[in-house]
Order: sequence, then structure tokens, then C-alpha cells
Amino acid sequence: MTLVKFSDVVTINPKEKLPRGSLAHKVAMEDIQPFTKFIPSYTISKYNGGTKFRNNDTLFARITPSLENGKTSLVTNLPKNSIGFGSTEFLVFRAMDGLLPAYLYYLVTTDTFREMAIKSMTGTSGRQRVQTDVVANYVFDLPSIEKQQTIVSKLNPLDHKINLNGKINDNLAV
Repeated sequence: MTLVKFSDVVTINPKEKLPRGSLAHKVAMEDIQPFTKFIPSYTISKYNGGTKFRNNDTLFARITPSLENGKTSLVTNLPKNSIGFGSTEFLVFRAMDGLLPAYLYYLVTTDTFREMAIKSMTGTSGRQRVQTDVVANYVFDLPSIEKQQTIVSKLNPLDHKINLNGKINDNLAV
């Protein structure tokens, strides 16, 4: 394992071009389910502002109470090479070389990372937000790619099963 600073292996709010008024896939805060890896739905909307992201980026709620409620997801359902957008209350995390996107998702859902982010929140009561510079300076042990792959290979099937069970429950509820 190697001790690294978050911003040395993760791009926070990566720059993307999406012309105003263009149609794109939108993920609203309410589309993110607490403690759920996959985003169940999105809408096609005209882009007029917000955070921009691609597949394999992690959306991390930065505002209270969404962060405390566990609203963090990995973007996997966009068409190939497209850019989506969402709430300005998301921090977008993109893994750099040496960090698997799925491992990054699991890292930012750990209690240690979430508690650090929650403790960094400032602002008025009910409208507190995570301080990006505190997240950028977070230091953690980065395992080798092989170890990351091993961890992801054990957790990913569980997330797929949770996702499938949710779809089955939705069908049964109809």
C-alpha cells in the first residue's frame, strides 16, 4: 500500500464541455438512492447548468442531509462517450491512472471517508456543504491495482444482487 493524497489520484469536478440548451442525460439528487451503487433512472433534459460527468465517475452528495443519508453512486448507465449532468450539490470524482473507478466508489462510501467529509461541512444549518479542499487533502492507503481488483471483485457482485433485488421488488409492487 502507498500513502496518497486524494487529489493526487482523483480529479474532483473534472472539466467537461456540454453546450447550454443541448439535450443530455440528467441525474437529479432524488434519482440517487441511499447507499446504492447504481443509479436507477435519469431523464433527458436541456442542459442549463450543473455538474457534468461521464461513465465511471462517482457522484457524491456534498450537501446536508443528502450526504448523511448516503447519496453516492457510480455512473454506469450513460450511452458510450456521452456526458451527463446533475445537481450542483454533487461532487464528481474521476479516478486517475492507478485507481479503479469502482474502487474509488467503495473508498468514498467508507465510514472513514464519509465522516471526514461530514466533519468538513460548513454553512448555515440545513444548508451545510462539504469543503472540497478538505476532501482533496484526504490522505489514505492506496492498494495495488491487483488488490483493488480483488476488493472490487468481492463487492461488485453484491451490488449487482442488490440492484437486481430492487428491480424485482419494483416489479412486485406494480
